[in-house]
Amino acid sequence: MYKMPDFTEHDTQVVLDFMKANPFVTLIGNNGNTSVATQIPVLFKEEDDKLILRGHIMRKTDHHLAFEKNPEALVLFTGPHCYVSSSWYAERNIGSTWNYMTVHARGTIKFLDDAGTTQIITDLTTKYESNQQQPELVEHMPPDYVNSLVKAIAGFEMEVVSIYPLFKLSQNRSDVSYRSIVTHLLSTGRHDEHEIAAEMAGRRAELFEL
Repeated sequence: MYKMPDFTEHDTQVVLDFMKANPFVTLIGNNGNTSVATQIPVLFKEEDDKLILRGHIMRKTDHHLAFEKNPEALVLFTGPHCYVSSSWYAERNIGSTWNYMTVHARGTIKFLDDAGTTQIITDLTTKYESNQQQPELVEHMPPDYVNSLVKAIAGFEMEVVSIYPLFKLSQNRSDVSYRSIVTHLLSTGRHDEHEIAAEMAGRRAELFEL
């Protein structure tokens, strides 16, 4: 994979925090002829210096059948992104760009048995329902309903074997241009622009040794 060193994030904890803050991922595979994709939430398990992603997909879909044939997977974690106009730069005659934050994680899908799949949906439900006033937890659901649900989905784990964290935040611009970009992004009323601006502002001192 082609790397862009100016934009590669090297702080492992920053990368992990970003992934955990953006757990609704795009899961991509290939059946040998065609690429397939689905979007799902994932859970994280850290053990023995390994990072394992956990989740589930619908059975007998194109992506389920593809991963049964070829378990190699690419997972995209996507954060805020926005357009950056070159008219904001101190430098002239330079093209505009797009700032964004993403992590590409690769690994091999391992499908789980019914007990493992039940644990996946139990853990996911607990994570996202626990703060509700009347949480709908798996242990409160009728066993027949849970069993039918488990038969329709395939739980999986994927040990992450490589990570490519790309945080493209105008690190290759001058400080004058950098500050101008932040100012222009903050002048909009859009969430992603404000998120990118905040991330850039937090990195400025380290980038330019202020």
